[in-house]
Amino acid sequence: MANINDAVNVFEVEETNNMIEHNNLDVRTITMGISLLDCAAQDVDTFCDNIYKKITSKAKNLVKTGEEISKQYGVPIVNKRISVTPIALAGASACKTSEDYVKVAKTLDQAAKACHVNFLGGFSALCQKGMSHADELLMRAIPDALSQTELVCSSVNIGSTKTGINMDAVRLMGEMIVKAAYETRERDSLACAKLVVFCNAPDDNPFMAGAFHGVSEADCVIHVGVSGPGVVRNALEKAKGKDFAFLSETIKKTAFKITRVGQLVANEASRMLDVPFGIIDLSLAPTPAIGDSVADILELMGVEKAGAPGTTAALAMLNDQVKKGGIMASSSVGGLSGAFIPVSEDQGMINAVEAGAINIEKLEAMTCVCSVGLDMIAIPGDTPATTISGMIADEAALGMVNQKTTAVRVIPAYGKKAGDTVEFGGLLGHAPVMAVNRFGCADFVNRCGRIPAPIHSFKN
Repeated sequence: MANINDAVNVFEVEETNNMIEHNNLDVRTITMGISLLDCAAQDVDTFCDNIYKKITSKAKNLVKTGEEISKQYGVPIVNKRISVTPIALAGASACKTSEDYVKVAKTLDQAAKACHVNFLGGFSALCQKGMSHADELLMRAIPDALSQTELVCSSVNIGSTKTGINMDAVRLMGEMIVKAAYETRERDSLACAKLVVFCNAPDDNPFMAGAFHGVSEADCVIHVGVSGPGVVRNALEKAKGKDFAFLSETIKKTAFKITRVGQLVANEASRMLDVPFGIIDLSLAPTPAIGDSVADILELMGVEKAGAPGTTAALAMLNDQVKKGGIMASSSVGGLSGAFIPVSEDQGMINAVEAGAINIEKLEAMTCVCSVGLDMIAIPGDTPATTISGMIADEAALGMVNQKTTAVRVIPAYGKKAGDTVEFGGLLGHAPVMAVNRFGCADFVNRCGRIPAPIHSFKN
């Protein structure tokens, strides 16, 4: 006869299988972070050769390993991805022009395809305090790099709590987003879906488009991102009519269970690839699938429609309990780890936008209490670059003052107006084009320099 510990283990296995089969539980990504610092060279051709060889050597078995783990444990592993050292740093000696950086992006794309991964992140620059010449060259290369590659993702960190906000970089990124939208105008400005602008960017984020391999990380590490909005939603069905204490405890316990699945996968991937384990990112990352929505969770918590009064409070509670549950389940929780609210990737959010329940200003308020920021939002194609820069500055200010990661990933859909729809396909989904405040901020954005760090940044 099985003892009680065996019974508990069997129960846990059955519970996990039920979450996978009925509630869309999955490991959203296994991301291998690879340092390219030792690939530096004096010319771009040598640099490209070096990074191609290192990436394809380190990640050659990544996809195969993910598939084997998925088959062995029955856990869906949706994406296998690579993140690399910010290319503005690694390529500073080799790249003399923006065209050189575009050539590097094409090499990264070739390496990603050779490894059969879904995306590769790290075509990035870290310029929160100032732009080096290499940073600016890379940033100006982003539109061509993303329009001429398929799997490369880009990110730029323009601010932090410690340094303030680099408004010169903010202004330039508004211009580059508009240019990237134009370069891919025949594909609903898809390049912008692979570009994110951060404040307080984490070094160990496994999620795209913002993943890069931080310079303080080991030479090669494995990060795992777990997602389970459907699991949380199902658990909250049993919390209807209960008080906030019961609601909080339900979310926390569910997040714990989800994180344990990720820890299992991370340990196995680390062992099989002989690569150190980095972090588990427990983020409620929605997909266009029905029932896999953060907005649905908020509505189940009691708001009539995502965006209604009470939405920000519900989201704050959800985000906090997810983090608490994750911390209980693993000693290596990192990345972003919270609730994402990307419009195009969440059918519930799309429904809320179409119903008129939510607008960009409400989304901005919600980003004060959740992970990341204004994410996967389609805006009219004629939105001025300075307005986009103003949106970036607003989000960066929230992150800087609140000591959290915030970001902007907006798509000024070329030729589209408010009320139209853009189609990206796959996990990127589709999105209604949202109206933007018609009043401008050009005089503010065009001031030169840096917004100073807040007073509470001084911790020494």
